[in-house]
Amino acid sequence: MMRNFTNLIIFICTVSAGCQTNLPKFSGEAAFNHLVAQCDFGPRNPGSAGHKKALKYFLDVLTPLADTVFTQSYTEKMPRTKQMVGMNNVIARFNPTAKKQIMISAHWDTRPWGDHSQNIMDRNQPILGANDGASGVAVLLELARIIKSNPPPIGVNLVLFDAEDYGTTGDSWSYCKGSQYFARHLPIPIPAHAINLDMVGDASLEIYIERISYRQNPGLVLDLWEKAEELKLSGFKKQALHGVFDDHVPLYEIAGIPAVDIIDFDYPNNKTNYHHTLNDIVENCSAESLWQVGTLMVHHIYNQK
Repeated sequence: MMRNFTNLIIFICTVSAGCQTNLPKFSGEAAFNHLVAQCDFGPRNPGSAGHKKALKYFLDVLTPLADTVFTQSYTEKMPRTKQMVGMNNVIARFNPTAKKQIMISAHWDTRPWGDHSQNIMDRNQPILGANDGASGVAVLLELARIIKSNPPPIGVNLVLFDAEDYGTTGDSWSYCKGSQYFARHLPIPIPAHAINLDMVGDASLEIYIERISYRQNPGLVLDLWEKAEELKLSGFKKQALHGVFDDHVPLYEIAGIPAVDIIDFDYPNNKTNYHHTLNDIVENCSAESLWQVGTLMVHHIYNQK
């Protein structure tokens, strides 16, 4: 009788989507390799050689994995040079016919100017963007591998936004051009919700609840941070701190997608700033931080109903 009861428990865990022991494992090391590969192209600011190489890399990685991959092309005027530059959002769709669709996004471009640098000579130089650009994308590329090997019952749309980070300080809507274009010209059915990943590779990871996210989708915010607490993902702090204009804002304000932002804005902490400086390099990021964020995304994807 005891053996039969044990077998029943094993069977239930095998077939239940909520039995977390059977969830695929997210590899922080594999994601970190994607982060390094992007940085090997150099800065990926729009119009640069690195920008072109990175786009090809994303398409090469995603095309064999997703059910469909395509780019959403547009042009934007660079705020300092006034040059018109071609931009591309990248959309990778998994299980596109499923009734429920969700979206996970990140921006792939890098800041053309390190305007927060202490050294005045660095303020006109493009940044490498290991954290601010490569980290969120790295998580999405590893998620693509996992989803390909372990198809979830829902539709998952992985979206890489271009032209997030070339805006003018003090003018919020001059940022996030890729998500603005996406929201105005939706290339996919409107998803149930969206999660945006930005600056998630900080080696000193501290991800607080972002205030605008809580206003836009409080239920999803609480679900994510409570799951992080349950999984003992120490980089997540269940406390509201910053309010940040990021790609989640256009998604909600323009397209009505209830979107949240997962972002570690204090990089590496509230006393030292690598954000928009030439110190945003691989050495200041970690595979363990990517693992924490990726693990939370895996649990979120495979526990949807």
